[in-house]
Amino acid sequence: MSTIITRFPPSPTGYLHVGGARTALFNWFYARHTKGRFILRIEDTDTVRSTQASVDAIFDALKWLGIDWDEGPYFQTQRFHIYAEYVQKLLDSGHAYYCTCSAEKVEAMRQQAMATGGKPKYDGTCREKGLAKCENAVVRFRAPQTGTTVIHDVVKGNIVFQNAEQDDFIIQRSDGTPTYNFVVVVDDICMGINTIIRGDDHVNNTPRQIMLYKALGAELPVFAHVPMVLGKDKTRLSKRHGSMSVTEYRDMGFLPEAMINYLVRLGWSCGDQEFFTREELIEKFSLEHIGRSAGVFDMDKLLALNADHIKATPPRVLTPHLMPFLKSNGYAAEEGDYLDQVILTLNARCKTLLEMAEQARFYYVDTVEYDSAAAEKVLKPECLDSLNLLLRQMEPLTDFSVAALEKVFLTIMETTGLKLGKIAQPVRVALTGKTASPGIFEIIEILGKAKVIDRLQQAVTYIENRG
Repeated sequence: MSTIITRFPPSPTGYLHVGGARTALFNWFYARHTKGRFILRIEDTDTVRSTQASVDAIFDALKWLGIDWDEGPYFQTQRFHIYAEYVQKLLDSGHAYYCTCSAEKVEAMRQQAMATGGKPKYDGTCREKGLAKCENAVVRFRAPQTGTTVIHDVVKGNIVFQNAEQDDFIIQRSDGTPTYNFVVVVDDICMGINTIIRGDDHVNNTPRQIMLYKALGAELPVFAHVPMVLGKDKTRLSKRHGSMSVTEYRDMGFLPEAMINYLVRLGWSCGDQEFFTREELIEKFSLEHIGRSAGVFDMDKLLALNADHIKATPPRVLTPHLMPFLKSNGYAAEEGDYLDQVILTLNARCKTLLEMAEQARFYYVDTVEYDSAAAEKVLKPECLDSLNLLLRQMEPLTDFSVAALEKVFLTIMETTGLKLGKIAQPVRVALTGKTASPGIFEIIEILGKAKVIDRLQQAVTYIENRG
């Protein structure tokens, strides 16, 4: 088979949302799996709603997801001369004609058709008039009036449309601008697109597009219409379900690898496997395993998968993603061994990078703020003896490793008769400000001797001042 060529054609009238991102990923992974080509095309013919800010936002989202392209980006507004050539081809071949019917007249035709139980469509008034180009004339495609048009869909199977129900649709408006279904076909022909993966909300556009392919003598691409993404209540995905821009998920602390994994699994499967790396998806992605049922977006499942990816990501790989959250919290964080150790104590405890940055606070602040409930419950006068004893044991230490610290705590346990929890919990609150944290010995080792002793002394002072 010839090289697979897919495309992603977003409209820059807003941000890249979940559904669009999934479509982009399906096309990208299929192209990469088959060692094919992936083309980016910006469908900006809606000049009223299209904005440069939306174009930039789409690029930003694709970059974050790691979606690159082999060709493009093409902009449809820069290709009007090509569309005009193809309109003329259809006029010359008799597959299109000029129509001077007003919008009001066409609407009256549609109303009349519905009143008699027919389809609301243009009735072909100008079809055989042989009109020449003139002011206010549109160009209509001469659609076949008999037979059927069949979509041979990889996902849905064969979908049959009766040609009698299709009308002679407009391919060029009276102001000379081309229409959506027409320019999509022209672009896909010119760019050699042979595999079209898109949402099944486009199914009703496809028979018109197939007619155009045939009229232009072009080979039909492979079509794969994938089910829509729904909310948990099985209604069309909206913002209340989590249908935000892709970059909002980035700003909430999701990893791109987790987002990719989750979106691809919304409608595609490979056995019972849930967790995929990018490399595994490239290796395994196929059209045959796209399901026919709509994917249901579940924020809880996305959070759980994000937690799995955070845990599985090596610290040095995680660092560039985490660093903006650390910086936004005002931490003087730097890449290196210290941050690697911090991450290793937190990566199994956090569902998002935002949460990880918050939990890392005690590693970077000069003075710990005690949680009021934790201080009330734990930092009591009866723990002063063990804290002071710990300070005396730590001050002469030259080895501040976990093994050495465990010996210190064991000595205090033997001296005081207290269990480890009774000793460790006040230390935990003194060092982190909270009753829940990573392992106490790991924390002490990472913070280092000077910072640990300083915080223990602050805790002692705090308890003494409270009386």
